[in-house]
Amino acid sequence: MHLISSVRKLKRKLFVIIRIVKMEFEPEKVETFTALFSATKDKIASFDGCKNLELLNSIDEKNIFFTYSFWESEKHLEAYRHSDLFKETWAKTKVLFRNKAEAWSVKRISN
Repeated sequence: MHLISSVRKLKRKLFVIIRIVKMEFEPEKVETFTALFSATKDKIASFDGCKNLELLNSIDEKNIFFTYSFWESEKHLEAYRHSDLFKETWAKTKVLFRNKAEAWSVKRISN
């Protein structure tokens, strides 16, 4: 039982910050976005401090997507957000939007 508790505590420490981004795309631009994400996801996921990256798609609205990225710290997330990789990827992504993206940085309270 002690080992399980230790593993859970370690997991919480590894993912201090979770970044959630909601994006609504023009329906005809969804394929362009998914191709762009496929082409850049490994680069983003291997950025220093990024522990995991997930892309989710709304069940009801096929043009709404969410990214969940897990970061070691706010410092790591901010370094990514100021990187050339982010700037180039975001410039290509935001022109595909139907509405402005929404983003939140959150921390896990429990799991």
